[in-house]
Amino acid sequence: MAQHELASPASQGYQAMIAASAAKRVGTPEEVAAAAAYLLGPEAGFVTGSDLLIDGGVVAALRMGQLNLPR
Repeated sequence: MAQHELASPASQGYQAMIAASAAKRVGTPEEVAAAAAYLLGPEAGFVTGSDLLIDGGVVAALRMGQLNLPR
């Protein structure tokens, strides 16, 4: 995540997502690239119709009610 996003008016929401996530950190471009490489590679040949969430657990925190983002 770019530093300017963490310094923006939306920073409070980003910080809340990071704190509520299981990873407690922002993911790296290399981690996203590794997931993309998996999906593009032969190991994912039988993967169909699935969502691969690369979010450190943010969606899980939302579903568990551990994260309430301002609307």
